[in-house]
Amino acid sequence: MSEHYIQVAIPVPMRQLFTYRVPTSLCSPAIKVGERVVVPFGPRKVIGLVIDEQAECNFEPNKIKNITGRLNDNFNLSKQLVSFLQLCAHYYHHPVGDVFQQALPVLLRKIENITLSPPMVWQTKTANKEQETSLKKLEKKAAKQFSLYQLINSHHGISWVELRTLGYSKAQLNALQSKDLIIEQEQVVSQFSWQEDTLNQADKLLLSSEQAIIVSAINSSLSSFSCHLVDGVTGSGKTEVYLQAMEGVLAKNQQVLVIVPEIGLTPQTLNRFEQRFNVPIALHHSGLNDKERLATWLSAQQGSAAIVIGTRSAIFTPLHQLGLIIIDEEHDSSLKQQDSFRYHGRDMAILRARQLNIPIVLGTATPSFETLQNALSGKYSYHQLLNRAGKSNKAKIALIDMNHQQVEFGLSGTLKDEMKKTLARGEQVLLFLNRRGYAPAINCQECHWLAECQRCDKPYTLHQKQQLLICHHCGSQKRVPPQCPSCGSVRIAPLGQGTEQLESRLEELFPDSSIVRIDRDSTRKKGELAKLLQEVSDKKHQLLVGTQMLAKGHHFPDVTLVAVLDVDGALFSFDFRASEQMAQLLIQVAGRAGRASKPGKVLVQSNYVDHPLLQDLVHNGYHHFAHQALTERKQALLPPFTFQALLRADSNYPSYPEKFLRALTLRRIEGCEFAGPVPAAMEKKAGKFRFHLIIQAKSRKDLHRAILQLLIQIPNNEWQGKVRWSLDVDPIDLNW
Repeated sequence: MSEHYIQVAIPVPMRQLFTYRVPTSLCSPAIKVGERVVVPFGPRKVIGLVIDEQAECNFEPNKIKNITGRLNDNFNLSKQLVSFLQLCAHYYHHPVGDVFQQALPVLLRKIENITLSPPMVWQTKTANKEQETSLKKLEKKAAKQFSLYQLINSHHGISWVELRTLGYSKAQLNALQSKDLIIEQEQVVSQFSWQEDTLNQADKLLLSSEQAIIVSAINSSLSSFSCHLVDGVTGSGKTEVYLQAMEGVLAKNQQVLVIVPEIGLTPQTLNRFEQRFNVPIALHHSGLNDKERLATWLSAQQGSAAIVIGTRSAIFTPLHQLGLIIIDEEHDSSLKQQDSFRYHGRDMAILRARQLNIPIVLGTATPSFETLQNALSGKYSYHQLLNRAGKSNKAKIALIDMNHQQVEFGLSGTLKDEMKKTLARGEQVLLFLNRRGYAPAINCQECHWLAECQRCDKPYTLHQKQQLLICHHCGSQKRVPPQCPSCGSVRIAPLGQGTEQLESRLEELFPDSSIVRIDRDSTRKKGELAKLLQEVSDKKHQLLVGTQMLAKGHHFPDVTLVAVLDVDGALFSFDFRASEQMAQLLIQVAGRAGRASKPGKVLVQSNYVDHPLLQDLVHNGYHHFAHQALTERKQALLPPFTFQALLRADSNYPSYPEKFLRALTLRRIEGCEFAGPVPAAMEKKAGKFRFHLIIQAKSRKDLHRAILQLLIQIPNNEWQGKVRWSLDVDPIDLNW
């Protein structure tokens, strides 16, 4: 019998596949592409993924090792997904084994056998007279338990992961179970199929003419690849467009993948989809444990999940009947992974849609310049929603000149007056400050000593409640010193203001109003974000303080005043993308105001109200600003009119990264330029000194040729063993 060889992707930082022999004892049944196998690699055994089969081998037979085992658990990747992941690795020039590793759930990366519990769902029991009495009591005395019962009752079965994401607790679930109103049962795993009661017609809204045209355009392209940019002002009903476009896909018994930029947007997205469709929905994000992520992966692979909602890595989910991909807030920088495998979720989603020949929808109120240019040039179908849905009107933005105001706790007199009027009407106020913690620095008022992180050469952020100084760059912590380590003075004071300080100051100014702070510190507990957002919707809080977690996609019908406290930092950044990102954030924050029938107002505090960027945004809107900025980018030969890659190097010693990059021979390639090596904007981070080399080209082909030329040189670079280097294709943040 002839020997059988396979090529295997192994999770190591090497840009190659490895050849192994399949012994006769492991040849039956036939080995398949996408199968997981156990292979020896050096002194250890690892999980590898079969990428290709071959009858012959060019290496000497005695140098080829045998695979040691096969994992016959049916958790294999399809040939289609294997091909997609290879394309991803090729485009980003990333080790192929690491790409496959990241596409697998953690439990499938281990050699140990996986013990899977059957998926469980909650269902309501048939109500008798006693239970009907209990329900009436619940409706009057325990509204949250009653709403939980109604949610479970409206579904054939709903999982604990979905209920937790929607903000419900185990205590509420246990209370209903103790009253014998609900029961947990094993979920019947079967292929999703459209039923008569799949669609909740009562929840379906009448589309405006703008929305109807977009849905019709998407529905007419369900059998072929097309990319649709839905560019709609905040509150214009983009979600309703998604829902009605999904209806046609689900009716064909196909699956839908919905990508959101952050976990914070998952609860409200899930809530809307649960109300509209009585179908199995699976969630994929970092807030789930390993078993829950594997359950999502399996339900997608087996076809039982009709809809998968997740963050950027959900693009690698094995959906065999995928019919539509939706990217919400496509402009958001969270869709780009900034470490290890540096891929962009939006770009990879477009690549996957093209591979599967299906449509993809990109939704946003503030398109990224790359997406907008593709739409304007005709590569994407461009749809606009210029009016808000229902009776709500676009909020008016006004600038407050801080140079002519009496300021208290970072709040101008004009803003405080508007806040008092809004609260007196029983409406809510949102204060946006994109700086968590109590203060961004502390210093000595005698000798001006500043508490700096020695590993980053950046100030520590003061977290008052924890009495800690925390570096937001490397995570190092230390206690707040009782006196200055330089001169011994006890006059140590905070510099600047963060959300924690703003919250405490507002308690002094508005003692009769309930205040909620929503940032990464206040939402660390599992389920805390969903709980706080629900409390805001229930009007339990009148004043909302938060970072950009509050800025994206949330619908707060009673928020009529939004204040942006500090935008000046982005006006003078070295990064050419800073103005784009600031404009997007400002418009997104402004979009939280006046989303229902009540008119909204947005106040922006600045010391530079005459800055052209602010003036253009306030008086002409985002699209005028974007068109102007695109013209400038074109003249300056910057993306999206050119293409970039960033080669980063870091080391414990300051001279090594620069020497490593300088040792590369930057041969001239037509249409290609090199900038650097230069120190990173933050040269020292987490004890490492960092240097950058930027490669820019007029075409993607030239860019990738230049990258390959550099990658060939690196193994022979005398400094490569003394530095850690990484490649970022299409970088969006030069600060990293």
